[in-house]
Amino acid sequence: MGKKIYKYDKVLVRKFGEKIAFLRKRANFTQDELAFRVNISPSYLSAIERGVTDTTISTAKRLAKAFSISMSELFNDKI
Repeated sequence: MGKKIYKYDKVLVRKFGEKIAFLRKRANFTQDELAFRVNISPSYLSAIERGVTDTTISTAKRLAKAFSISMSELFNDKI
């Protein structure tokens, strides 16, 4: 039996992915470069950016560190 993702969660995951893609492009990182810095696979990063998978807090923390921003900035709605 799979995990049920609620509609709100889908919106949240999609918006988080958009934010990661925006920050990555702003930092001039390729997906491969960012994935290496965060110690995740490029395919996992791609899934995060496309909003098709949720991520863990520890991965979010490493993403924030790679962008040199705080966790609160990472989760801020504003791009």
